[in-house]
Amino acid sequence: MNKLYKALIFDREVSLSVLETTGLVNDAIKIHGLDESSAKTLGSMLTCAAYMAGCLKSEKGAVSLTVKADGDAGTVSVSGDVNGHIRGYIDGACHGRLNGGYLTVVKDDGFYRPFVGTCELVDNDVSQNLMQYFDKSEQIPTAVAIGVKCRDGKCVAAGGVVMQLLPGTKQENMDAAEEAMQNFVSVADVIERCGADGIVNEILKDALKDEKIYQTFPEYKCNCSRKKIEGVILSLGKAEALQIIEDEGQIKVHCHYCNSDHVFSGADVDKLFK
Repeated sequence: MNKLYKALIFDREVSLSVLETTGLVNDAIKIHGLDESSAKTLGSMLTCAAYMAGCLKSEKGAVSLTVKADGDAGTVSVSGDVNGHIRGYIDGACHGRLNGGYLTVVKDDGFYRPFVGTCELVDNDVSQNLMQYFDKSEQIPTAVAIGVKCRDGKCVAAGGVVMQLLPGTKQENMDAAEEAMQNFVSVADVIERCGADGIVNEILKDALKDEKIYQTFPEYKCNCSRKKIEGVILSLGKAEALQIIEDEGQIKVHCHYCNSDHVFSGADVDKLFK
């Protein structure tokens, strides 16, 4: 099961998030047929999306993260919403390489006021790139430890720990957060050994003592549907839709996020416009 725990620690001056996303990554492996390298990269990005989606406040909030690597290295795109529905895909050319290029984050509050932040990729490690983003684009000191471990074609452990300093954090609490993060240098190993529950109940139990912990359950879920695709076809107009049917024999729309095709025949289009 995927889990996200959130709490304020160290005199409520540090925001803590603990994630376990093994199931999320295995769903992505199954949907996209990922090799180990791509599974680690996409899985780490999906974990980032689960974390950032868990920070959304609006009922209609959504967030997307896109990595465009240099040259022919390819693209990784993930997104999530306030309901914890996470999805993503990785370009076949990427093969897990994130050297060079940029990370772009779009946060939508649901009221048509999106925030867009971009930073240069500094490392092939997703954790380092996410820390770079928060430092350069949002000016929030953030420590990120995200990891994915695969074995025999499956993800055996995925998740992460993220700590953010709130405004006015005292030096002693900065030091305490930095010391606590040393437990998660190999965070995938920690997740495999004790899971998010073990991190909360054992490793960070002293920091979390008497603090309220919020728990949510992210899941891999695409928001595409045949109904939405029907709306796209209607926006084309009947003449153009029928022209596509004449040229191609059908209208086929592929969703990269869930790797599925929505197919409409000529009869489907006629019925739609009636």
